[in-house]
Amino acid sequence: MRILEYSRGRIIIEGDPVYLDQLEPMNSFPAHMYNRIIEHLDSSREPYRDRAGVFLKTSKLETTFKLRDYQIDALKYWTKADCRGIVVLPTGSGKTVLAVKAIEEQQCSTLVVVPTIVLVEQWRQVLQQAFNTPVGALGGGQEDIEPITVSTYDSARLRAHKLGNVFKLIIFDEVHHLTSPSNRRIAERYLAPKRLGLTATLQKAEAPLMILEELVGPTVYELGVTDLAGSHLADFTVKTIRLPLSGAEQYEYNRQYDIYRDYLKSRNIQIRSPRDYLNFVKRSGRDPEARRALTARNAAMDIALNSSSKIAYLKQLLKSNPTEKTLIFTSHNKLVYTLSKELLVPAITHQTPQEEREEILSRFHSGDYKRVLTSRVLDEGVDVPDASMAVILSGSGSNRQFVQRLGRILRPSPGKEAILFELVSAGTAEVYMSHRRKQR
Repeated sequence: MRILEYSRGRIIIEGDPVYLDQLEPMNSFPAHMYNRIIEHLDSSREPYRDRAGVFLKTSKLETTFKLRDYQIDALKYWTKADCRGIVVLPTGSGKTVLAVKAIEEQQCSTLVVVPTIVLVEQWRQVLQQAFNTPVGALGGGQEDIEPITVSTYDSARLRAHKLGNVFKLIIFDEVHHLTSPSNRRIAERYLAPKRLGLTATLQKAEAPLMILEELVGPTVYELGVTDLAGSHLADFTVKTIRLPLSGAEQYEYNRQYDIYRDYLKSRNIQIRSPRDYLNFVKRSGRDPEARRALTARNAAMDIALNSSSKIAYLKQLLKSNPTEKTLIFTSHNKLVYTLSKELLVPAITHQTPQEEREEILSRFHSGDYKRVLTSRVLDEGVDVPDASMAVILSGSGSNRQFVQRLGRILRPSPGKEAILFELVSAGTAEVYMSHRRKQR
């Protein structure tokens, strides 16, 4: 008889080895292959004893939360896929509620993995409200284990050797984080036969999708912003405003960008993808000329992303829309704080203490504040209440970031039509970035 044991992120098989897809039978497998091993042994009707999974027991889990039609479909497709897979739904469409109903349906111990401490508390509050039961937390000095527990990615990774065999369902919020080498270890080291990944956008690159499919499951359901706008999300308009640089800015931009472009040409380097650019950045670590080119490129983009005409347009836009609740996004904290002082608008960055952040968002929700400035900290996962207008002063070429920022203003309310202004410096590489981030 085979005996399955769990040890530090692996399944150890005592007795005869098991043959799955590898060339030879094996006695040791990564923990994430637990469900495949069990299915194989059950189908072969070979006797075994499972000492690997010692899953925590839950009390009866019931919630009054209700699902919308598309959430019902998403849950149905996930269940039909043996409770393994990824659901892609836009920001504000209720991915958390979907997860609550998945936990209720499965009635099993669950670990919810999230990117930030702020999200640990958000999820914890929702789950406690949903099930009226204690919910554990891992991260930020907390180490409270319950049958339903919320953890940061970092804490889940660090405690995998202790907790890897006690949760039957694992939910990855913002599942795209799982493709990084360090986070990948979380999925590899937990048994969790049931897995649900949640995200607003998913890269279509083959390699990341293959990683996620192996560790979580295939994409079982997907809807975009336009699929839900006007029904479950607010109607919206995106306005891209191209603004010229000043004469001095254009001269300096061209001078710096030519240094970068000339270097690429001299080395026959083509930047066609994020990976190409990353390789160029790595090259700058050993090649002084590449480092000079990278510095020049960054200086040029700094001019384009933070041009004086953008600031002037923003001021006029806020003056023309005094009652609209507005989120203003930039790429750089320095500009956030400069504009905050100049416009007397509260700012939130990664440096903002949690208590202050919560107060700002609370006063924004109540209407005491009509505008909030932020860099990247509100891009992902933070619940931003009822904004109706957003201004992107600067951003990356990432479609994910663009969709997440758009999603911050799509919470529905009667008669609401959201508008996003994207300010782009004409005649610069930012025009290409703007085009790329709106592509799927």
